[in-house]
Amino acid sequence: MKKFFGEFKEFIMRGNVMDLAVGVIIGGAFGAIVTSLTDDIISPLIGLIGDVDFSDMVAKVGNVDIRYGAFITAIINFLIMALIIFLMVKAINKVMSIGKKKEEEAAPTTKKCPHCCEEVNINATKCPHCTGDIPAEE
Repeated sequence: MKKFFGEFKEFIMRGNVMDLAVGVIIGGAFGAIVTSLTDDIISPLIGLIGDVDFSDMVAKVGNVDIRYGAFITAIINFLIMALIIFLMVKAINKVMSIGKKKEEEAAPTTKKCPHCCEEVNINATKCPHCTGDIPAEE
């Protein structure tokens, strides 16, 4: 049982698990902000333009209320969250690429045989495919 808890502790203490936990917590808090933005600012503004309040949009089917206005609000929340996450990932990728130095082009390790056009080692003097002599490059 100690081995199990030791492995569990090692798993939990990994950097990527902790990063994921922080991301989920921040994402939940950010989701609340986006929901408030949609419910308290965007929906009333759309209501001013279209003279419609999304919270009042309800279809009655029998004894059941189908609140499709709340569904429209959830779609708006999703689109805002997706856009913001896309922009954040794009910005993070740009910052990460700035820090990396451009890798210099590696020296070629092969060359083509002038007789059979097969790839051979750069240091080869005879082609292993056609056994032709390969002239030394200057």
